Amino acid sequence: MPHLQLDTAGFYSVDVKREFARRLGEVYARQMQTSADIVDVTIREHGPGGVWRCGDEPHPSAVLSCDIRRGRTADQRARLADALVDVAVQVLGADDRYFNVEFTQHDGDEIYSAVEIDGVVHRGLAPDWSPSEATTPLREQIRSEAHGG
Repeated sequence: MPHLQLDTAGFYSVDVKREFARRLGEVYARQMQTSADIVDVTIREHGPGGVWRCGDEPHPSAVLSCDIRRGRTADQRARLADALVDVAVQVLGADDRYFNVEFTQHDGDEIYSAVEIDGVVHRGLAPDWSPSEATTPLREQIRSEAHGG
C-alpha cells in the first residue's frame, strides 16, 4: 500500500537490497503507525550517471519517492524521512547530502491492492489511513471485516 521507490546510481547485491527493504518496512511501520507487511519497496539502479542533483556542478544523488495514504502530519512525515535517510546511509552507504525523500499522498481509494488473509486473497481499494492501525494492524481490520466483525 505504501510504495517506497528508490532511484539510485548505485548497484547493490540482492542481500543488501533485501536488508534495505526490510529496514524501510520496519521504519515505515513504526513511524507511520501501521504494519510493515503492507509496505512495497522498489529499487531502481540506474548506474553511474543515472541520478543527479543539479547545480553549478551536478553531483550523483538518490531519491526515495514515497507514495503513502493521506492523513499523517507534516512532523510525522519529517520524522519518517529522517529515519529513512538514516537507513539508506547505514545499509547502502548513501551520502545524506545528496539523498532526497519525496512524499505523494493518496486517498485510500486511489490504491488497489491484494492482501492474503487466512489463505484467501482479498482485492480492492485500500481504506483511508486511520490512527487505529497503530494498535490494530490493517490485516487484522480486514480479517475482522471479512468475518463479519
